[in-house]
Amino acid sequence: MKTVGLILTLSAALLGGPGICGAQEEPPALIPNVVDFSKLTPFLPEAPASWTADKAEGSTDDAGGVKITTVHRDYKKGTADTSPTTSISILDSAANPEYVTATTAAWNLTASTAEGYTKALTIEGMPGFETFENEGKHGTLWLMVAKRYILQIETQGQDAKDLQDWLKRIELKKLAEVK
Repeated sequence: MKTVGLILTLSAALLGGPGICGAQEEPPALIPNVVDFSKLTPFLPEAPASWTADKAEGSTDDAGGVKITTVHRDYKKGTADTSPTTSISILDSAANPEYVTATTAAWNLTASTAEGYTKALTIEGMPGFETFENEGKHGTLWLMVAKRYILQIETQGQDAKDLQDWLKRIELKKLAEVK
């Protein structure tokens, strides 16, 4: 769906654009530290029964004066090219509050068509956004955890309800406590 591409383009521009991040202009002592990736990889769940999971990956990088921590893990059910897949990522955006604000502001769109849907949602008091495309059964769920962690779950070849099933595998309350 076109809205997904727009949101991803906006998010990438805000995260990567020079001079856009107000956090870069603050004195270094005021910029919150991101957590090391090793604290976030345990939140990437093990594979469910009959699924396989790649090894969890992560990094903490300095991108133009702003530190960024990301972790990621891919899952697959079966070995065929058309087998269902899921990927889960967590981004620590603590060093860029403007990114958090811009990202969650873009999550206010709700639409439903014959091709699929986009909708804003709230889970355990946390804002989120979900999209699903009927063709290819492609879904994505974003959730802002503790106003700093952007959790993304992307599914392919699965039903829309599977996004929520994958979300239930992640300990959101414990993730919110990580500092």
